Amino acid sequence: MKGSPAATSPSQAAGDPPSPAAVNFSSCSSRRFLFFQLPAIRFFQRAAILSSNFSCDFICPSHHLLQLLLFSLAHRHQREGRYATMPTVSVGRDRLYAALGKTYTQEEFEDLCFCFGIELDDVTTEKAIIRKEKHLEEEGDEGDDEIIYKIEVPANRYDLLCLEGIALALRIFNKQQEMPTYKVVDISKSSMLQMHVKPETSSIRPFVVCAVLRDVTFDEASYNSFIDLQDKLHQNICRRRTLVAIGTHDLDTLEGPFTYEALPPSDINFVPLKQAKNFRADELMEFYKSDLKLKKYLHIIETSQVFPIIYDRNRTVLSLPPIINGAHSAITLKTKNVFIECTATDLTKAKIVLNTMVTTFSEYCKRKYEVEPVEVIYSDGRSYVCPDLSVYNMEVPLPYISGSIGVSLEAEEVTSLLNRMQLRAEKSAANDNQCNIKVLVPPTRSDVLHACDVMEDVAIAYGYNNIPKRKPASVKPLPLNEFSDLMRLEIAMNGFTEVLTWILCSRKEISSMLNRKDDKIEAIIGNPRSSDFEVVRTTLMPGILKTVGHNKDHPKPIKIFEVGDVVLLDEKKDVGASNRRQLAALYCGANSGFELIHCLVDRIMEVIGTPFVPVGDDTGYYIQRSDEPEFLPGRQASIIYKRKRIGIFGIVHPEVLNNFDIPDPCSFVEIDIESFL
Repeated sequence: MKGSPAATSPSQAAGDPPSPAAVNFSSCSSRRFLFFQLPAIRFFQRAAILSSNFSCDFICPSHHLLQLLLFSLAHRHQREGRYATMPTVSVGRDRLYAALGKTYTQEEFEDLCFCFGIELDDVTTEKAIIRKEKHLEEEGDEGDDEIIYKIEVPANRYDLLCLEGIALALRIFNKQQEMPTYKVVDISKSSMLQMHVKPETSSIRPFVVCAVLRDVTFDEASYNSFIDLQDKLHQNICRRRTLVAIGTHDLDTLEGPFTYEALPPSDINFVPLKQAKNFRADELMEFYKSDLKLKKYLHIIETSQVFPIIYDRNRTVLSLPPIINGAHSAITLKTKNVFIECTATDLTKAKIVLNTMVTTFSEYCKRKYEVEPVEVIYSDGRSYVCPDLSVYNMEVPLPYISGSIGVSLEAEEVTSLLNRMQLRAEKSAANDNQCNIKVLVPPTRSDVLHACDVMEDVAIAYGYNNIPKRKPASVKPLPLNEFSDLMRLEIAMNGFTEVLTWILCSRKEISSMLNRKDDKIEAIIGNPRSSDFEVVRTTLMPGILKTVGHNKDHPKPIKIFEVGDVVLLDEKKDVGASNRRQLAALYCGANSGFELIHCLVDRIMEVIGTPFVPVGDDTGYYIQRSDEPEFLPGRQASIIYKRKRIGIFGIVHPEVLNNFDIPDPCSFVEIDIESFL
């Protein structure tokens, strides 16, 4: 069996494994086999392949299953290592131990990190880091021999992206400290700083949030940590400044109120940070094209007719977000009052970023954990005061927590465990006398959104190693999966070979290549790495036709089938789409084989126990004339079950066959098998 030239992408690297499209099934002793289906996670595994460089339409007998799984999983882990690495925070070991109030051995600290759900990824020195950054083989004089811990933290724990956040979390976890209470200073609106937003900003970065840290005391280490946290947030939740950009300023060099505007580049002039010369904004963009750090952010605004800009009362430029701050308001070790502004295209993320900045570094204020608010006023009259440091209340049933973890826990134990994870909790009685746990989620824990997040924190604090291992008392397949396996077995015994095709495809494969119009019912993949994986399939037909097209030189007839999910947009579902389990089969030979596909339909219905009945009878199934563009007119029929069309079969239109490079006539059937359950 030969794979078509299209089976391997031209961009495939020389060292990559061959595409499974080239798998040969002619050596299989029998083509009547059961292909053991991957479990429910198959959809997500397939979806993860969207960044792959392979076209992978293949016929796969059971003895190739292990090879296929290893191929998919290895490739997925390779991609995850490249694109989905967890954030790593570099902290000085001695400074961290001082903040924790205890000195650990490396093994003890690794155990502590494991228990809390983070990981000590590497141990190095400042000299080694500098040598690596500058690609030096010999040791230089730069840096010192301070031991640096590189700690890997969860990507959604923004509060752990600096030493201060890690130290606070571990102190609370070790019961050395209570969870602090963060407060917004109660001041009158007349004395509150204001940020006025001009309407022109709506076309580029429409949102801004602000706050003030008063009476801050920085030393060199805390100052560097303050700057580093901004960089970490920019690379993480801010998505390289595209969603949010942070600006921090010495408030004593400025005078409120402030204005957030959007002006033509030629109208903006200021001295940028670390420069002594005055630049016009368009000149500055050209200047930074040679800057290794800043040039990667220029694309965010450089094509816009207007640039966002923030001024104080005296028209002093604070920042040109998301590129650079002004030199006038640069913070230093002597800065006492810090003004923080975050401009954004996503208001929710901007609030999270601002809360992370002020809660983390308010510990260096004279009045710890207190933040001064700023009023943001829009030209249309809207206004809000930020930051919002209020707690979020949620109730989680105790049986849900215990049942999900697999251990029996009392309410008092659960509340104690949650307190160690920075979540204040108390016992609460529900209306049905069921015990609930009332949880107060602080502004630092933006990752806690649902009951499952609370349950996970309980499991972490309890200790995964303390959860007893046990096998489930019973295992029973889902009715749909059991029914699908029975269908596979029956069709395989009728001489058809099962195939497994991508659940992702190109938009044209489910529309123009099938002679259909694009009816916009497909789920679209955001930022696909390949045009072959633009949408989630709405029919099994393209995958099966591509399989035949890639194997058209195989001896005829080719009889293949697939049982798998398609995805359709569905407003009734909370995720906006729903899966439907479909069965599809194709016959390709010297003649169309329409009668064989018709016989297969009758056999499927016979096995299910659904009789053929007259039109309009609800006790079985019947067929009606159909007029779908992917089939020949007059050579197709709809399958009707309980007055609902559940499938279609017929001779595939020659234009469709030509689109998939198939020279021989084919007949095809596709049935929604969920309709029988």
